Amino acid sequence: MPQAWKTLATAALVAGLVVGGHAGAQELAVGTIGASSDSPFFIADKRGYFKDEGLTVKFIRFDSAAKAMAPLGTGELAVASGATSAALYNAVKRGVTLRIVADKAKNPPGYGFEALLVRKDLRDEGKIKTLTDFKGRKIAISASGNSEDFLVDYAMRKAGMTIKDVDPVYLGFPQHIAAFTNKGIDASLSVEPSISSIEKADQAVRFLGVDEFYPNFETAVVFYSEKFIKERPEDAKKFMRAYLRGARDYLDAMNGDRLTAPAADQVIPILTEYSFIKSPAVYRAMRSQYVDPNGELNVAALKDAWQYFKDAKMTDGSVTVDQVVDTSFAQWAAQQLGPYKKK
Repeated sequence: MPQAWKTLATAALVAGLVVGGHAGAQELAVGTIGASSDSPFFIADKRGYFKDEGLTVKFIRFDSAAKAMAPLGTGELAVASGATSAALYNAVKRGVTLRIVADKAKNPPGYGFEALLVRKDLRDEGKIKTLTDFKGRKIAISASGNSEDFLVDYAMRKAGMTIKDVDPVYLGFPQHIAAFTNKGIDASLSVEPSISSIEKADQAVRFLGVDEFYPNFETAVVFYSEKFIKERPEDAKKFMRAYLRGARDYLDAMNGDRLTAPAADQVIPILTEYSFIKSPAVYRAMRSQYVDPNGELNVAALKDAWQYFKDAKMTDGSVTVDQVVDTSFAQWAAQQLGPYKKK
């Protein structure tokens, strides 16, 4: 059975045990968002890669990475994952030091696991044909002030608009399907596996993939708390080595952007065991993200999102991307593992 998912309400208790030393010395609280891009964590746990490093992890689910920043900054979480946000840079400014340490999901051409969707009736009736037709429409975004805000703004600028010309509705990804069903939203920026669930329910259709309007965007990253880095630097290295092993196993299971390679037969059962998506058919049908086998980040994309946060006055820009990025752990782990060769 997978590690039991801890609820947000119990996160502080779990973290207190970890930090206070009452639990196993190597136990780590890891915040995730439950999206398909968390697959390397799940694989590494199920296949014992964390245990190989002498580590035990406890997963705590958040509906956006922005909401994990506070417990990550205090050290209640050792590791977190998800999109970058203004909250990250504002937390660092307040002295709550965090680090972006590795890639978790990119959108190279052909890997459109994140996309703009539009409600099916609006598309069928011809009411939304181009990006210009998004003006004034309600668009679901996972959280205010994260990189998905930037992506919506970036897409709208291609039609001569900005995010101010639409009506953002901030909902966690799993809530998008219900919002489409009750017609509470007109469009969304969603990720897999939510996209496949929405499409299967026939409530919305794919409009434009992030891989089409911003190829190679750094959609999700791995974060370390400064407390974890300073107090347990060797464990921070070991965690990354286990994580990259899981990422490489995930890549082995992929044929293009689909989990249809022979290795998928062993990987998909892990994902259905750990995830709220229990159907193997969904995993085989959905578009998968690309995860860099060496954990390399698209820093330029992070800087584009940072510029949006600054221009929108969500942050004052005094904390830069270069100040929060630390690639040393991924570089060490990749060197230890050697060049990736698809199995």
